[in-house]
Amino acid sequence: MIKSMTGFGRAEYADSNRKFTVEIKSVNHRYLDMAIKMPKKLNFFEAAIRNELKNSIQRGKVDVFITYEDYTENNVGIKYNKDVAEEYLKYLKQMSEEFELDLDVRVSTLSRYPEVFSMEEIDVDEEEIWAGLKSAIQGAADKFVDARIKEGENLKNDLIMKLDDMLTHVAYIKERAPEIIAEYKKGLEDKVKELLGDVKVDEARLLTEVTIFADKVCIDEEIVRLTSHIETTKKALIEGGSIGRKLDFIAQEMNREANTILSKANDLATSNHAIELKTEIEKVREQIQNIE
Repeated sequence: MIKSMTGFGRAEYADSNRKFTVEIKSVNHRYLDMAIKMPKKLNFFEAAIRNELKNSIQRGKVDVFITYEDYTENNVGIKYNKDVAEEYLKYLKQMSEEFELDLDVRVSTLSRYPEVFSMEEIDVDEEEIWAGLKSAIQGAADKFVDARIKEGENLKNDLIMKLDDMLTHVAYIKERAPEIIAEYKKGLEDKVKELLGDVKVDEARLLTEVTIFADKVCIDEEIVRLTSHIETTKKALIEGGSIGRKLDFIAQEMNREANTILSKANDLATSNHAIELKTEIEKVREQIQNIE
């Protein structure tokens, strides 16, 4: 099983107190590049979120969007500061005695003095919040991975078809190679006879010329290596896993061998097949960029 690096997943988690919505989307990237956008009150969980997602994602430029709705109406409490009220009342009594004034303090009046009552946020249960957030993250990650697997299966099938086409071109070039040498030898013989007429041809010299030509256009090693690279790629696609980087390297090697074959080609038909081969390799390489 292989995975594409493009994917999308979305999931929600909601209970009576809160609701989380998580969306994950990605495109291809050489390494794992994860960006998380979420409310500030959830920043505490960023490291845990990254660790959770790394269990499912190895490569790609990944964008994670998290929204949070808090349904709790009473998340702020009122605190009565008795000591502060006592201090106010003590000094009010002192003022009443010193200035011979009536002490007409009412509870409603004293309650409006600064800091007698204060507002404070009620402590939240971080474990409870993380449980809900984690559930939404896991749900989105599961759908995200499913989308990547589905796209990866399509990629695998298309790549194997292209690799088989490449093998067809390689087989033609391999079969054509000895014919090129035979045609060169015959052409050389005909040319010599045309120039020398009935004079006997020096077979040794002719053989030497043919040998030099054969060595110059020999592509046996390139054919063997290229065939091996194609078969290795097919095997890796069938076995699956995180093979994107490996296949990218192999594709570069395939292109190198195809370039050498094209440079040695001394035949129009061989050149045409080598060009088609390079075109297919480039297509394969482009698609490999999307494999995790």
